[in-house]
Amino acid sequence: MDRGKTRITVAGTGAFGLTIAWSLARAGFRVSIFDPAQTNASSVAAGMLAPVFETILEADVDGHLPLLMAARDLWPALAGQLGIYLDRRGATAVGDPEFLARVSLGISQLGMWCESLARSDLDAAVPGLSPSFQEGLLTQEDWRLEPVSAMSSLRKAAKAAGVDFHRGPATGLEGGDKLVIATGAGRDLISIAPQLKVLSPIKGQILRSMGQGFEGVLRLPAGYCVGGSGALAVGATMEPGLSDLTPTSEARSRLEALARQAFPRGAADFQAQVGVRAATPDGLPMIGRTEDPHVFLAVGARRNGWLLAPLAAQIITACLTEGEVGPYGPLLDPMRFI
Repeated sequence: MDRGKTRITVAGTGAFGLTIAWSLARAGFRVSIFDPAQTNASSVAAGMLAPVFETILEADVDGHLPLLMAARDLWPALAGQLGIYLDRRGATAVGDPEFLARVSLGISQLGMWCESLARSDLDAAVPGLSPSFQEGLLTQEDWRLEPVSAMSSLRKAAKAAGVDFHRGPATGLEGGDKLVIATGAGRDLISIAPQLKVLSPIKGQILRSMGQGFEGVLRLPAGYCVGGSGALAVGATMEPGLSDLTPTSEARSRLEALARQAFPRGAADFQAQVGVRAATPDGLPMIGRTEDPHVFLAVGARRNGWLLAPLAAQIITACLTEGEVGPYGPLLDPMRFI
């Protein structure tokens, strides 16, 4: 394959689409990316790269830790190349004794270590935290990034690598020789890739407030609070089967209650944001070749789009350069859903 003459169309400009387009352009392909100019889940996300808490708090991702850790471990190199700041200070869990015992046991069963935090530690790490929390746990295995700045860095890097950006959705190969579908919950290309039929939308709502917050990730039984760059994000709802982008008062009330529980004197002027993710029946993404030699998939990341983005780019690039997919290839084979 002459990479310099091979035209690749990438559909989707979320974390998957942008990272894949950048990686393919660096590999020497002629890459065009199509952007429907709609809000995507990657820009709404809290930016957590959370293999540990994603595994221990979500029953339907049980057994996925090796995959999630492999993806996370690709991030330092990618972030260094793109100038993306990674906050690697970890995630702090607070809650009742039963919740903390569950977290501690879960981390231990994963073969990892967590640090017990006294109230004095929490005061230093999480300013303004409710006095009702007198102890916590810290794992340094979960990281985070700022989604908005990371998206900007990816776009800038992709353009510098020669990627052509087009306004509007892709309806096919758009004159390309190969098509990479990275459209999240979008199903417009289902006639080209029937595998997209197995994807289910998940509506997620998050609240953000400027001018308040702390630096880090706080995990609670009912959700999370993320602070960075002077802002506080509180999330997130997970509403399977819904794909509308309309905030609801019910979700706002629930998330505002979570914010008050964590920070009784914190910000109250929240803005609601909505993103729609996509999930496969078993929670694993579909990344790789399809039956059609011209069509490739990178979809179904659930809420791990940012975490899995470098691994998705690595696999798609390996497929198109006829390289080795690596040890996680069989887990991600979309053929299993046909």
